[in-house]
Amino acid sequence: MADLQPTPITVAHGDGIGPEIMDASLKILQAAGANIAIETIEIGEKVFLSGNSAGIAPEAWDSLRKTKVFYKAPITTPQGGGFKSLNVTTRKMLSLYANIRPCVAYHPYVDTKYPAMDLVIIRENEEDLYAGIEHQQTDEVIQCLKLISRPGCEKIVRYAFEYARQYGRKKVTCFTKDNIMKQTDGLFHKVFDEIGAEYPDIEQEHWIIDIGSAKLADTPEIFDVIVTLNLYGDIISDIAAQIAGSVGLAGSANIGPDSAMFEAIHGSAPRRAGQNLANPSGLLLAGVQMLVHIDQPEVAEKVHNAWLKTLEDGVHTYDIFKEGISKTKVGTKEFAEAVIERLGKKPSKFKAVTYTAEGKKKMVLPAYVRKEAAPKQTIGTDVFIHWGGTTEELVAKIVPSINTAGLELKMISNRGIMVWPSGFPETFCTDHWRLRFMSADGADQAIRHRQIAALLDRFVDLDIDFIKTENLCTFNGKNAFSLGQGQ
Repeated sequence: MADLQPTPITVAHGDGIGPEIMDASLKILQAAGANIAIETIEIGEKVFLSGNSAGIAPEAWDSLRKTKVFYKAPITTPQGGGFKSLNVTTRKMLSLYANIRPCVAYHPYVDTKYPAMDLVIIRENEEDLYAGIEHQQTDEVIQCLKLISRPGCEKIVRYAFEYARQYGRKKVTCFTKDNIMKQTDGLFHKVFDEIGAEYPDIEQEHWIIDIGSAKLADTPEIFDVIVTLNLYGDIISDIAAQIAGSVGLAGSANIGPDSAMFEAIHGSAPRRAGQNLANPSGLLLAGVQMLVHIDQPEVAEKVHNAWLKTLEDGVHTYDIFKEGISKTKVGTKEFAEAVIERLGKKPSKFKAVTYTAEGKKKMVLPAYVRKEAAPKQTIGTDVFIHWGGTTEELVAKIVPSINTAGLELKMISNRGIMVWPSGFPETFCTDHWRLRFMSADGADQAIRHRQIAALLDRFVDLDIDFIKTENLCTFNGKNAFSLGQGQ
């Protein structure tokens, strides 16, 4: 390795405990022989408070786009002021579509109720509610758009199956809520089934996210690889890491076609900053993932096994120290020194890890191939309005005079629940309404955009505040929109 050019990486020391755990982690990686050339950037709280709402300067982006490898300590995002999550921004700007979070129990050295737990959560990283598209539409209602794409689903699902093959995992489980969100989560489930058919050697199953999460919290050992959408993955990976023993021990990789980011999943813990207390394990294990990614598996193996040996020897930081199990309570720096002392050694009670097995290759996934566009037809439109009156008052104002340009009002709903032409007086309504219009010639008849524009003109004439429209379409002759609840 000495003859090879070092791999350039971009490092951010972060906020709170970030600088301490990054210093400790880098010290271990370099002592193990990591062949890296470090470019340091500043991100986080200082950058935010300097007036940069993104939390990262243009020259820092230049470094990331050049090295394509980001080793990042936790940062603090100031509360309020409209500051966006830098993590989410980085993942999306660099197309880091796959978030990989191993959740492993280290019994008996780290307290857990699930000593056999060893699973990996693979989370879609760019879409879902994390698109961050939110609007206040009325005095009482704010919306957040959930965006799910076929390319996003295909990329993350294929990554999960390829990961399972690469690391000898036997089963991939898909978590969605497609019994309710039949279009968005339904697409994710459909793609899982389609791509899963290409991997007959791997067991496959699907769980609804609520009962799946309950089983994960109760019987995590039945899972191996879990693939899921962005929000669900964010939540369950923290739960899984905690019940495995500690969120503080979990590392995370964010992988894209060209770039990657590696970080601990915990936050910056400012209360513990500067006290030489923080456990660097989560960031160190993210560093192990980074070494594998940059084709230095021998070093990754050495670091991981030395870390396991350190746990076995009872050298623990305060957060996992337990009388009767632990032997020596150490600080951040001392923990790093203990791991370095054990480089080249392997654990005796834990199974030693290997990243250099013959036949293991860096995953290369095929590029997404856009499918031929399906025949699409617009057959109606939903018009959303801001109306502070009652259902009865709204119906009295619009029903006699709103139908125009070959469109007919078919339904009124409030928060998704149908309130007209039939509904219950017990249903509570806000000031946010959806009016569904379809062709007056029949539900399956196409309409034109000019008809929708004429309809909106009619709302103007009636002095009704319309917020937005959503066109109702068919693809390949099938409805591609949800019915109103109760419709």
